[in-house]
Amino acid sequence: MADQQRDYTTIPTPPACYADFCLVPVGTASVSVAKEVAEVQKVLAASGLKYTLHSAGTTVEGPWDQVMKVIGQAHSIVHQTGAVRVQTSMRVGTRTDKKQTAEEKVKRVQDLLASSLD
Repeated sequence: MADQQRDYTTIPTPPACYADFCLVPVGTASVSVAKEVAEVQKVLAASGLKYTLHSAGTTVEGPWDQVMKVIGQAHSIVHQTGAVRVQTSMRVGTRTDKKQTAEEKVKRVQDLLASSLD
């Protein structure tokens, strides 16, 4: 019965997140996506958010609403390049126990690997 009294429209989004996303333009004349990826990187740079390009996508970090907004803007810029359709695969992570950057997550694993070599 408690659910009947809860206003689900007022649930806030998490304060911060990281999103690893792979945006795929569909309906272009080329199998290469380098030009579209470059445009997305320009959008990310203009956002002021921390981001890392990797071979299969991009990781972007920051406040939830800003991260989701910039991914939406990435879709829009790719549509502006002529892609009729854009598909994105995305993994999003949040934490409540501590703040941790994507870089810190990678370093933690690298440190464990280095210590196991001793």
